[in-house]
Amino acid sequence: MEPLFKKIKETLKIVKMRTLVILLLLILTSFNLSAQEWQTDFTKAKEIANQEHKKILLVFQGSDWCAPCIKLDRKIWNSEKFKTYAKDHFVMLKADFPRRKKNKLSLKQEENNKNLAAKYNSKGYFPLVVVLDDKGSVLGQLGYKNIKPTAYIKLLSSF
Repeated sequence: MEPLFKKIKETLKIVKMRTLVILLLLILTSFNLSAQEWQTDFTKAKEIANQEHKKILLVFQGSDWCAPCIKLDRKIWNSEKFKTYAKDHFVMLKADFPRRKKNKLSLKQEENNKNLAAKYNSKGYFPLVVVLDDKGSVLGQLGYKNIKPTAYIKLLSSF
């Protein structure tokens, strides 16, 4: 009987340890996901930028139809180098203009994005990346460039 209890005790230890490891991984993953939180409300983005003394990175994109927008998202915004840099330097603001019905935005969000485009992207370039100060004044802008994240960061930080 004693060997059975010993095995049960060992099994419980292993289960507890695995549970702890899984819990820790989930916590670490959630920190990584929150490292780059995209805002969709300009007023809120300005408030955060003002409180945290950061610039606003406003990205005009067509997430489901614009090939350079999709490349920019994959190569730059989703890179660990950019996420790490952006966390300390930018409030990320997305103005998306999807075309597919399944990706349709709310009417309010569509209107907000159109207002941002009227002010900051009147020529309708996609993608367009606009660096703003915490008051909403333009510091610089650029589009897609087929370069590494570190080079893109260098361009953004020059504004």
